[in-house]
Amino acid sequence: MVHNKQRYEHFCSEHPEIPLFMQAWWLNAVTVPVGKDWNALFVEENGEIVAVMPYHSLRKWGFTVVIQPQLTQHNGVWIDYRKEQKLHKRYSFEKRVMNSLVDQLEALKISFYSQNFHHSFTNWQPFYWRGFEQSTRYTYMIRNIADLDSVFENISPKYRKQIRKGEQDFEVDYDLQPEEFFDFHQKMLLKKNDKISYSKNLFLSIYQATTARNQGEIIAIRDKNRELLSALFVVWDENTAYNLIATRQKNDEGNTALIFMIWTAMQSLSGTTKNYDFEGSMIEGVAARNQQFGAEQVPYFTITKRYSKIFDILQKIKK
Repeated sequence: MVHNKQRYEHFCSEHPEIPLFMQAWWLNAVTVPVGKDWNALFVEENGEIVAVMPYHSLRKWGFTVVIQPQLTQHNGVWIDYRKEQKLHKRYSFEKRVMNSLVDQLEALKISFYSQNFHHSFTNWQPFYWRGFEQSTRYTYMIRNIADLDSVFENISPKYRKQIRKGEQDFEVDYDLQPEEFFDFHQKMLLKKNDKISYSKNLFLSIYQATTARNQGEIIAIRDKNRELLSALFVVWDENTAYNLIATRQKNDEGNTALIFMIWTAMQSLSGTTKNYDFEGSMIEGVAARNQQFGAEQVPYFTITKRYSKIFDILQKIKK
């Protein structure tokens, strides 16, 4: 399957429009440093690739599973649609493509499958017909951050006030080093009796891969005494910026530093990309905060299939 991996890398080089988290270089960054792997499935018609499914597989409890890599919002299926395709032909094309991908996926003899699909993927029905399940999740997105006046106008009055306060009280720091960012996040989580969910090696790999392409940046907020209050690692492609990791001091009153930091990120990237994706969340409090920014609720699919009853039982016991 190495050939497929190299082939997908070449395919991505010819299709920069493939979303960030599905790009081959991103998949390398989130799997190689933690000893994991990824590969890709293809559908060809008339000698041309018309659809791909990059996937991350690993061994868990002796079973082969396909799941999301860490810090990766989505992968799933990407389809290169034919131009001027009538609707009835589009549906039959999608069914044909997805059936082919499912056939290839199931030939891998996996025990469990679960992928988050990009929000642009809207027709999961062919997967349903093949016995898959789907749950709808939500991210939050601000469209057209180039029009900052309009973006600011749509932010709630409470948050606009916080942003203005932040402009007076805080300083923006673009020089926080990645090791410092990781240590700060870990320290803030420990204060809440929580543990960081990703390794320093993984974070440094993503940071190096994105900054080498000018597609990643750390933004930190400090008070007038230079105390670090909050920090954000944001990544982007030509279409969307993603609020990948955000952390803050527990004593950030009213989330002022956090709110100001996100607004600063949108300002920083308004001439670089089109949209700002908050990366969820399904957590009620986080969703409410995203809504205060005037962000649009955008649904996306998590598509799952359980092939092994034993693995399913083990997974339920673990939970």
